[in-house]
Amino acid sequence: MSFGDTSWQPWLLNERQSQPFFKTAVEHGINFFDTADIYSLGISEEITGRALRRYARIDQIVLASKVFFPLEEGPNCGGLSRKNIIQSCEASLKRLGVDAIDLYQIHRFDPSVPIEETLAALDTLVQQGKVRYIGASSMYAWQLMKMLGVSARNGWAAFVSMQNHYNLLYREEEREMIPLCLEEGLGVIPWSPLARGLLARAESLKDPPATPRAESDYLMHERYTHPEDASVVGALRKVANARREAPATIALAWLLSKPGVTAPILGTSKLEHLNTAIRALSVQLSKDEIQTLEAPYVPHRVIGH
Repeated sequence: MSFGDTSWQPWLLNERQSQPFFKTAVEHGINFFDTADIYSLGISEEITGRALRRYARIDQIVLASKVFFPLEEGPNCGGLSRKNIIQSCEASLKRLGVDAIDLYQIHRFDPSVPIEETLAALDTLVQQGKVRYIGASSMYAWQLMKMLGVSARNGWAAFVSMQNHYNLLYREEEREMIPLCLEEGLGVIPWSPLARGLLARAESLKDPPATPRAESDYLMHERYTHPEDASVVGALRKVANARREAPATIALAWLLSKPGVTAPILGTSKLEHLNTAIRALSVQLSKDEIQTLEAPYVPHRVIGH
């Protein structure tokens, strides 16, 4: 989502600025790239597709995109109807410049469309070879289980992954969603692993950074600036200082230590952010450090669906 057009979000990097990120990622062995049709209204997919064809071998990476949010106004735009899923996938394929999307995800649950219609449409794309695997994102555990049941009953392609909201400041997914994914064999690929950058700063939540994103990102203030979160940030800062590591490295290392987590979905706007994230792969947290990081957490209302 970090790469696109500033007319969509003022903090985005354009195509020229984004190239070093793809090149560095591929050089370091990163092979999973996630985008969505809604990001910059398709421009992110175009940038991602061109960059990966330039720096990587398409047959050796996992390319993921998503469908749900409308790119324009109209009665048949958005949602998980057969019409929108099929049309959106075909449009994404053109923008990405590939013959098939490795992981095609529903960006949200759509209560206005019968589950059977959504899953049959996704299965059609798999059977046609336009999509190799399907995934889900941000919903209640009972909704995911219901969809898995319908797929199994009909012999359709089933979700292989869950892209959910999960980080040190928001751990409600540990109650039902992650145990379900472990039981059913779905990979967990959390979004917002650094809480929109606040865990990378690990400073006071009272005064968010004066950056273009922070100034325009109302969700940052809505989700992560509650008083009870300050203790979690303090614990992160304590472990990071003791380790002499960046707070972002520790926050990602914690996430990678959790059962079921396959790959956090990381957004970067500076190359040092990417290098800091890569460093997390080499950090093994002790049980005491994990306990320190987790102890201050208090229950939160469900957000991100």
